[in-house]
Amino acid sequence: MPVPVWSVDPRTGKPREQVAVEATAAEVDAAVTAAAAALPALADRAARARLLRTAADLLDGAADRLVSTADAETALGAPRLTGELARTTFQLRFFADLVDEGAFLDVRIDHADPHAVPAPRPDLRRYKVPIGVVAVYSASNFPLAFSVPGGDTASALAAGCSVVVKAHPDHPATSELCAALLRRAAAEAGLPEAVVSLVHGFRAGTDLVAHPLVAAAGFTGSVAGGRALHDAAAARPRPIPFHGELGSLNPVVVTAAAAAERAEEIGTGLAASFTLGNGQFCTKPGLVLVPAGDAGDRLVAALAGAVAEAPAGVLLDVRMRERFLAGVRERAALPEVTAPVAPGPGGTDGAPLTVRPGFLTVPAARLAAEGPHDLLTEECFGPVTVVARYQDGPAGTAEVAAVLARLAGNLTATAHLSRAEAAGTGSAAELLARLTPLAGRVLVNGWPTGVAVAPAQHHGGPYPATTSTSTSVGATAVERWLRPVVHQDTPPALLPPELRDDNPSALPRRVDGAFEQAPARTAPPATSS
Repeated sequence: MPVPVWSVDPRTGKPREQVAVEATAAEVDAAVTAAAAALPALADRAARARLLRTAADLLDGAADRLVSTADAETALGAPRLTGELARTTFQLRFFADLVDEGAFLDVRIDHADPHAVPAPRPDLRRYKVPIGVVAVYSASNFPLAFSVPGGDTASALAAGCSVVVKAHPDHPATSELCAALLRRAAAEAGLPEAVVSLVHGFRAGTDLVAHPLVAAAGFTGSVAGGRALHDAAAARPRPIPFHGELGSLNPVVVTAAAAAERAEEIGTGLAASFTLGNGQFCTKPGLVLVPAGDAGDRLVAALAGAVAEAPAGVLLDVRMRERFLAGVRERAALPEVTAPVAPGPGGTDGAPLTVRPGFLTVPAARLAAEGPHDLLTEECFGPVTVVARYQDGPAGTAEVAAVLARLAGNLTATAHLSRAEAAGTGSAAELLARLTPLAGRVLVNGWPTGVAVAPAQHHGGPYPATTSTSTSVGATAVERWLRPVVHQDTPPALLPPELRDDNPSALPRRVDGAFEQAPARTAPPATSS
C-alpha cells in the first residue's frame, strides 16, 4: 500500500497537505535506469550550460511560490529564503560558466618522446569524464541551496552526470516544485527530463545508494544518517564514492589580546552568528574558547545582552526541537556548567513550538581531558553555543592547546586576534597552525556562518565534518563527479575532441608541461564531455 508523504507546518506540527508517496524499490530502479539512459545526452557541454542557466531563470521566475512554500515547510522566513534562492540560482549560473570555460576537464597532453629518460615516453593524453549517475540527499536546513536544485545537483549536472535526488521529509512540497522546474529546464535545453529525478522515503534513500547504476553520492545531514549511508556505499559489491557532510562544532579561539581590544564587538558578533537561522547552520560556532579575567567577562556580558534580546524561533521540525531541548538539558546538568542565558522552550500560546537561544559556560580545563564534559564538544543542532573559559598566561595557552587537540574534524575553525597579532606578533601563527588540521576553512577575525560561492571556496573538513577531502561549495565541487582517463598512443582520428592537437573544443590545457590558454572560439564548443 502506498505510503503518503505529508508536508508539515513546523510552527504548529500539523500536516499541511499530502504531496507525494514514498517511492518503492521498483520506482527507485526506474528513476535510476532512466537517469543512466540520459547520460549520453549530457555529453553536450553546451546543452549542460543551457540547462543550468535555464534552471536558474525558471527558479527566479517562481520565486514567490518557492519562498512561500519553503517557509510554510521550514519556518525559515521569507528574508532568509529569498537570500537562499538568490544563492541557489547564482551557483547554477556559476557552474554554467564553469562548463563553458572547460578548465575543470584538466586536459593534459604529453607527446611521445623516444629520448625521454629513464625510458622512452608514449603519447599520453589525460582528461576527466563524468562518473555516472549521482545520488543526492537533500539537507533539512537549506531547502533550496543544499537540496533539489542545490550545489550537489548543480555541480553533478555541470560534470555531465544525471541526478536522482532523495527529498528531505521536512520540505517535500518545496522539493516537488523544484524538481518540476529542473525537469522543465532540461526539456527546454533539449535534454531528457530524466537527467533530474526525485524520490521520497527512507527506504528510497537506502535503495538509491545500493543501486548498481548509481556511481557516486552526495549527502548533507546528520552524523548517524550520513555514516549509515556511507557504510552502505562502501559495502556494495562495487563500492562507490560517498561525499557526505555530517556535522561540525566549528571551534572559535578568542585570544586574550583580542578580547582586551574589542570584547563587546566579539560578544555581539558571536551572538549574531550562532543564532543565525535559529542556530541551524552547519557552520554555527558551537564551541568558543574565551579568556578568563576582565576582558573575557566583558565579552561574555556583551554576548549575554545580545542573546537575551534575540527572538525565540521555530526549528525545522518537532523532532529537532525535542533533540535540541534534551541536548541542552543534558549539557547544562554537567558539573561547573552555567547558563548565563538559558536556552530552552519558547512556549508562548501564539507559538508553542518555539525555542529560546542561549549559551553555556564551562572552565576550559573540563574539556582538556576525557570525561563526561566531552558532550560539550559534540554538535548540538539549534541556537546554543558553549563558551569555555581558559586561564591567563602560559597555563591558558596550554589549556587551549589541550582542548583543540581533543576535537574531531570540522568544517571551520576561527581565530579572533588583536591588531598586533594579526600583524604577525606573538603566537598567532602557532594558533593558526593548531587550527589548520581541524578544519577545511580557517577564519581570522570573522564568523563562519555564511559560505561564499567562489572558485577558491572549500566547504569540507576532516571526519566527521565530511567523509572525503572534497568540497560541496565552490568550483572544485565538480571534481567529486569526475574521474580521470588517459589515452595512450591513441590514433588522432580516434581521440576525443578534448584531446586533439588542434583543440576543437577550445579548452585551456597543459601541453608538454606548458600551460596554454583557451583559444578564441570560432564555433560552438564540441559536444562531447
